[in-house]
Amino acid sequence: MTSYRRTARTAATAAAVTAAALTLAACGGDNGSPSSSASTSASASASTPASAAAGSAHNAADVSFAQSMIPHHQQAVEMADLAATRASSAEVGKLAAEIKKAQAPEIRTLSGWLTSWDAQVPTQGSMDHSGSGHSMPGMMAEGDMSTLEKASGRAFDTAFLKLMVRHHEGAVEMARTEKSDGADQRAKDMADAIITSQSAEITRMNNLLDK
Repeated sequence: MTSYRRTARTAATAAAVTAAALTLAACGGDNGSPSSSASTSASASASTPASAAAGSAHNAADVSFAQSMIPHHQQAVEMADLAATRASSAEVGKLAAEIKKAQAPEIRTLSGWLTSWDAQVPTQGSMDHSGSGHSMPGMMAEGDMSTLEKASGRAFDTAFLKLMVRHHEGAVEMARTEKSDGADQRAKDMADAIITSQSAEITRMNNLLDK
């Protein structure tokens, strides 16, 4: 009788062990198992931030904006340098100094971005003064620059203001394109700042022309 009970208990224990083993196999099994799916989901979640970061890079519009705005700014600085010795109006001289102070640092920033993007940085000699063939909005042709260089006094003031209004309007147009098409937030922020500051300067210059 005792032997029978011992045998029964042994059989029951073996059955329990077998059931436990089957349960563990079901829980930790093949690629379709819950544990495998959870692991895959966790892995995918962990990789998402890296993928999102990789997708936040600059695009072709950012490169075009920087490569165009550098020579555009360089020409504005060149015009502002002329005003230091040729302008008769203190207001025109002050405006020219402010334009140079604002745009010279932006040239350095834009050049730094292009370098970090492995893109070509325009040189001073790449500015387009090619008559009717100038491609960037607002850029002066060679004849315009020559006229400005030869002017002085009130004639210079008038020519400077008219040409700089057109120049600023071109910069605002380029900045709006960057805001709509660009991807790099730093470039889009600069474009927004250019629109705000140069639009205000356009109003200021038109008011000086009306005096």
